[in-house]
Amino acid sequence: MFDSLSDRLRGVFKKIRGHGRITEKNIEEALREVRIALLEADVNYRVVKDFIEGVKGKALGEEVLLSVTPSQQFIKIVRDELTRILGGDSEELVFKGKPSVIMMVGLQGSGKTTTTVKLARFVKSRGRSPYVVPADLSRPAAVLQLKKLSDANGIDCFDVEGYADPVKICREALRVARIKGYDTLIVDTAGRLHIDDALMDELRMVREVLSPQEVLFVADAMTGQDAVKSASGFDEAVGITGIILTKLDGDARGGAALSMRMVTGKPIKFVGLGEKADALEVFHPDRLSGRIMDMGDVLTLVEKAQEAMDEKKARELEKKIKKDSFTLEDFREHLQHIKKMGPIENILSMIPGFSNIAKTRGIKVDERNIVRVEAIINSMTREERKNPSILNARRRRRIAKGSGTTVQDVNRLVKQYNEMRKMMKVIRKRGAEGLRRFLPM
Repeated sequence: MFDSLSDRLRGVFKKIRGHGRITEKNIEEALREVRIALLEADVNYRVVKDFIEGVKGKALGEEVLLSVTPSQQFIKIVRDELTRILGGDSEELVFKGKPSVIMMVGLQGSGKTTTTVKLARFVKSRGRSPYVVPADLSRPAAVLQLKKLSDANGIDCFDVEGYADPVKICREALRVARIKGYDTLIVDTAGRLHIDDALMDELRMVREVLSPQEVLFVADAMTGQDAVKSASGFDEAVGITGIILTKLDGDARGGAALSMRMVTGKPIKFVGLGEKADALEVFHPDRLSGRIMDMGDVLTLVEKAQEAMDEKKARELEKKIKKDSFTLEDFREHLQHIKKMGPIENILSMIPGFSNIAKTRGIKVDERNIVRVEAIINSMTREERKNPSILNARRRRRIAKGSGTTVQDVNRLVKQYNEMRKMMKVIRKRGAEGLRRFLPM
């Protein structure tokens, strides 16, 4: 989403590095370009003004002017200011009482129903017992959608059959949740294509019944400043406690994410990065500012890796690598763990500098390559996966036919596997020095 903004910022920083020292003139030039980049990214003009003034005040301070590396200090200031306008520190959900109630609000099409299940799955993974409530009766498919998604993810869902009033649904769901011992009640409320009095009246009555600890506004990041205006409208009408930004993996300009906290005064608590039920992340302002500036997000990358592969599996893999017994079967299992971490492009973007390398070298990430590799390995027999050296021409033709690929694809996979094993062997023997033999430095 922030590719264009990241490109512009990289250009600004490159120019700053070219100056021996920072002066008011080159700071003004740099900030002029940063201002244009932010406005082009659809960031609210008041937020842009506040950001530019903040950076300028610090960049022309004595600390920077006397710094050994003023350009690096300037880059740090820009990152710190980005983090500030994004909210500073991440804010966790507030849980209080049993059940603790979370009310989901937002316009139609923002992904509210899907996000309700994502959030339920998230809190369940943290040891809580969620109960979701379909209180959106204005969209015919909303109740069925929530029920199906809940069932698919092992989340209990309140049965609204026989009810025609959202307020009565919420009152009864709250009673049932207390009786059955659920500690978290997540309510999917009605939405509209726009804010209207009827919707707000309904939401106010629902809020009165639920007395929620959290009222989370679900905003579509692709709609830009419209999402920011809607968030402000919902806050004035029903009072929101936080925001969930969906579709942050899209190709919009990202202005909503950068404007939301400063304009509404409410924290962004989660971001949605895909359609799958596990594609919901806690929002960390400092990590997003790092991604925007192509500094990566190693902490999130590590967290995703830990979630995708348990410690026991990781130790087993390490032993196999040490014993030189890493097979194509292990490789396939490893690919499955990587897929659990989310879209490959998102994962790679967390590696510092990868976006710039991919752009300059023309590297394109194609998810279909992983599917192709898995298909090839799945078409092998167990013996072939454990010992690829037995793959003669006849076997390779059979594998290619069975996987819907070509013999060249099979040959390429086997070659890459053999090179990977050689690299592992050298790393084991010589450590970092051995790795440098294989990597162009």
